[in-house]
Amino acid sequence: MHFNRTDNDLHPAYGLGAWVLFIAGMVIVAALAFEFIGGYQPCPLCLQQRYAYYAALPLSFVGLILLSGDHVRVAGFLFFALALAFLTNAGLGVYHAGIEWGFWPGPQTCSGATAPPDSADALLKSLETETGVRCDEVQWRFFGLSFAGWNVVTSVFLFVIALKAALTANAPE
Repeated sequence: MHFNRTDNDLHPAYGLGAWVLFIAGMVIVAALAFEFIGGYQPCPLCLQQRYAYYAALPLSFVGLILLSGDHVRVAGFLFFALALAFLTNAGLGVYHAGIEWGFWPGPQTCSGATAPPDSADALLKSLETETGVRCDEVQWRFFGLSFAGWNVVTSVFLFVIALKAALTANAPE
């Protein structure tokens, strides 16, 4: 293993993996900015949709290190795992967007569909588990897409990039 690499020495999958790392980082920064600067509070499904991005930060970084150290197969496996994570995340985003559009009901924990409590104890218990933000109410739209809709677009895009990185890493040279 040598560390005196030039750009010409880098594996072709390196640039793709770097894009996954950069875009995932920017999505998390944007989500946190919308939350802490813009005042948009995420619902439970919104928070779950961040998991793939949180995983992508260290995994894509490790994948880049592995590519630099000529551990191409392991890096390809990591990028393939990230591709699957983003594909799953896109599915979660479609599910969430469908809830927002009223195509199907959301989980009772975040859609406000629970029955009213029948006792003071039940009320106190529900206050411990209830969230203030409903998954079926859109807080923001841009070009007709909510946060969940934009997550689908971004997740599919990152799925394609991560999959291409995985296939490029495992392609015969």
